[in-house]
Amino acid sequence: METRINRQFRLVSRPVGDIKESDFEYREEPIPNLADGEVLVRTIYLSLDPTNRIWMSDMPQYMPPVEIGQVMRGIVAGVVEESKNPNFQPGDLVSGMLGWQDYTIVAQNNIPSLTRIPRPLSYPLSALLGPLGATGWTAYFGLLDIGQPQEGETVVVSAAAGAVGSIAGQIAKIKGCRVVGITGSDEKCQWLTQELGFDAAINYKTADLESAIAQSCPDGIDVYFDNVGGSILDAVLMKINLYARIPLCGLISTYNATEPVPGPYNYSQILMKRARVQGFIILDYFSRISEAITDIGQWLNQGKIKYSVEVVDGLENAPSAILKLFEGNKKGKLVVKVSEEPT
Repeated sequence: METRINRQFRLVSRPVGDIKESDFEYREEPIPNLADGEVLVRTIYLSLDPTNRIWMSDMPQYMPPVEIGQVMRGIVAGVVEESKNPNFQPGDLVSGMLGWQDYTIVAQNNIPSLTRIPRPLSYPLSALLGPLGATGWTAYFGLLDIGQPQEGETVVVSAAAGAVGSIAGQIAKIKGCRVVGITGSDEKCQWLTQELGFDAAINYKTADLESAIAQSCPDGIDVYFDNVGGSILDAVLMKINLYARIPLCGLISTYNATEPVPGPYNYSQILMKRARVQGFIILDYFSRISEAITDIGQWLNQGKIKYSVEVVDGLENAPSAILKLFEGNKKGKLVVKVSEEPT
């Protein structure tokens, strides 16, 4: 019987500053036979997310960091190739926290983390890593559960052309809000306003940020969906209204910092405006995921939410593709196509 080979990338060094391709090591290893209770999953799409940078760091975080020498962690949409577990059959489409590799053996004790994707698919499989996956759920719960936007309020979203921000802004529009996106290029600004329905968009790289925010938010800011932290958070704080809500989703502007990062210089505004700032991780909401899937699915069907998925072909390109997340030259969701979808 021919030995099956698994291509994989392992973490071999923790990034200092920007992620480097040399932080990963490519390996080819034989796939062992399954033990009772195990499932073999073939990766079809691999999700690339800013949180990958956190997982690579030896720092306090919401789950254990990837250890040196381990396969790099990643969210995957794939297909069951072989099963010795009665809950899964070959051909089942699944998603879960697996890794940067062609195949993953899911042990029996980890089976609960593997989610079966129902057939027939109503959307492209890649959408299950975007608006119908963790990024969509993050936008949904962060905005609605923590932000609690009310009709007529002003919502500002940073990293607004990203996978999470683009969905959060559209949900705010569905709820009747004025929505302003902050992003890093004129092209992305046009996409937000002309395609996704944002009321205004600001290119933070070319605009005087405080002036642009004041002009785009004449009635102040009621909800700020923060994906970046840093100087953009400081500029937004100067325009927040009384009892503003700030769901803190990410801090991508500081993930590659090599020196200690100062707190917001305009921190006093949180006190003066009695604002609420709450950090959250999508793991907090796993018991309620069906709510997000139901509502986002309905909005997709109604054409109220649009999305973009950028697909990079080939597992071998994952270490270079992840740099796109921090260079700002992509919009929407970023995934790597590792293998073909089953027919």
